[in-house]
Amino acid sequence: MESNNPDYVYDNVIQINDADASRKYMAKVFMWMFAALGISAFVAFEFATHLELMTLIIDPVRGGFTGLGYVAVFSPLAFALVMNFGFNRLSYTAILTLFIAYAVAIGVSLSVIGLIYTASSIFGVFLSSALIFGIMAVAGYTTSMDLTKFGSILYMIFIGAFVVSLVNFFMGSAQLSYIISFVFVALMIGLTAYYMQMLKRIGAGIEYGSAESKKLVIIGAYVLYTTFINLFMSMLRIFGSRR
Repeated sequence: MESNNPDYVYDNVIQINDADASRKYMAKVFMWMFAALGISAFVAFEFATHLELMTLIIDPVRGGFTGLGYVAVFSPLAFALVMNFGFNRLSYTAILTLFIAYAVAIGVSLSVIGLIYTASSIFGVFLSSALIFGIMAVAGYTTSMDLTKFGSILYMIFIGAFVVSLVNFFMGSAQLSYIISFVFVALMIGLTAYYMQMLKRIGAGIEYGSAESKKLVIIGAYVLYTTFINLFMSMLRIFGSRR
């Protein structure tokens, strides 16, 4: 699971009612989100289909992660923290580089799922996740209801569940992992709508052409990309067919 905390971006925009500006911003956000998904899919495919690459992260003797494998699993969290807390200090180029590196690290981590789940179930869960994500994204973008308080509550629950999932990564409790997956699915469904409304408002208030606006596009893509990956992985743990 990856941590994402986009709340700080509210401090960098002036909220105005501009539907065209919002649509323009969201188009760029989704463009970068899809680009990140493409990067992750390519990296995951390369590692999954080349044994010499897979052995860099999975020890063929012990069957567990190698040192590089643990780096691949936990490095996305480091990238996320730097992007979250370094927004104002980092340049657009630095933010973009971190985002691409983040997508590559996620791709390396995702390559392992091919060893655990069947290809057909991965594809089926991916389509289901994409459909649910799309429905909630449209709902969040079009609703007139203010989701701010609702999203804040969900995010607090997310932090708690994320900490528990980190602890369970070392404990290895299958039952707890199963329960956490259900919690994450519910959280990601709700957070998708909340983030879409939040990004819609951000898009209506940014000054295009500035370095800050470009960085906000990347941060928006990071937020939605991370939410989708969490939704997909949680659903895969529940509905995926193991080999």
